[in-house]
Amino acid sequence: MTPAGKLAENVMHFARALRAAGMAIGPDRVLSALSALEVVGIGRRDDFKSALAAVFLDRREQRELFDEAFDVFWRDPDFESRVRQLLLPKVEGRSRRDEIAPRLADALARPASSPHARERAAPPQVEFDAALTFSPREVLQHKDFERMSAQEMVEAKAAIAQLGAWLPALATRRYAPAARGARADPRASLRAALRSGSALIPLKRRARTERRPPLIVLADISGSMQRYSRMLLAFAHALASDDQRVYTFTFATRLTNVTRMLRQRDVDVALDAASRAVPDWAGGTRIGACLAEFNRWWSRRVPARAARVLLVSDGLDRDNAAGLAREMERLRKSCRELVWLNPLLRYAGFEAKAAGIRAMLPHADAFLPAHNLQSLADLAAHLAAAPTALQRAA
Repeated sequence: MTPAGKLAENVMHFARALRAAGMAIGPDRVLSALSALEVVGIGRRDDFKSALAAVFLDRREQRELFDEAFDVFWRDPDFESRVRQLLLPKVEGRSRRDEIAPRLADALARPASSPHARERAAPPQVEFDAALTFSPREVLQHKDFERMSAQEMVEAKAAIAQLGAWLPALATRRYAPAARGARADPRASLRAALRSGSALIPLKRRARTERRPPLIVLADISGSMQRYSRMLLAFAHALASDDQRVYTFTFATRLTNVTRMLRQRDVDVALDAASRAVPDWAGGTRIGACLAEFNRWWSRRVPARAARVLLVSDGLDRDNAAGLAREMERLRKSCRELVWLNPLLRYAGFEAKAAGIRAMLPHADAFLPAHNLQSLADLAAHLAAAPTALQRAA
């Protein structure tokens, strides 16, 4: 499979490619992989792949990326040939994950860091590739999602993951023991006195607990919105964590809950799972009917009353806004804040002429654009702020 004496070096380069693609692989994993190959041997390709997978993989969602990288990397031991073949259309066509392939191509096309690898690399090809696939950060920040190439979309998703928007913690009605709480805790004070057996009663205090409000994302995935909504789903994926509760729904002609799909750590795998779970991706738009379904079946199953809702839609309803105003009013009354994100705001001469937009606009607390990275950065700043109206107890 590899020339004699080059196995350790090729395994090291393979580990570097996986690390560049987003997997946490250190030098200790490379040494463990070489030890495993000494036991398994390299006589059979399946055994060789299983040994590397057993050492390099930590989570199940990393398997797709590992399989793609293994098929590309170990098909040809020559690094330059691998990079050239990866850029050919046949490699893109055979990939099982359209979103993983660009990221893998970027990882394999990066120049190696070792002196020997730099000597073997071909500078003209690498410089040519960089000129075609990478955009300056300033240009990418203001470039419309609809005009981005596949590689620029990968870079945009990486930038979205670094936004780090955190919803401010709000005071709830629950209390917890606190050394300098505003209220005295009689029960805790009496228990402390009984435990100590003292005639003096130590004064215990309590204070209101704080918790970050949940975030609900309702993303329009109709034909005109699919690329913008995909980036907003990546934004929702970046916000989801153990400390932040994010519930995500998509809608076009029907409403679909994709919260569980977006809980996977790898954003590309999460978005791919969400797109496969949605039966009406890039279909028509029935905003009123989908909001009615959410208000009737989901507003009480998720903590909507304490949540801030992001509604991602251009407001172009196929049903001529039938019942849309009523459902928007009901949605606004059942949440803390309703933020409407509309990519049409990218146009300087935007006017609310469509019936759906006129029905939705009076019920939105904030009306913001969502068409590039700068608009998402502004959204993150808006979510990080704590308006006075949102300070009421949960």
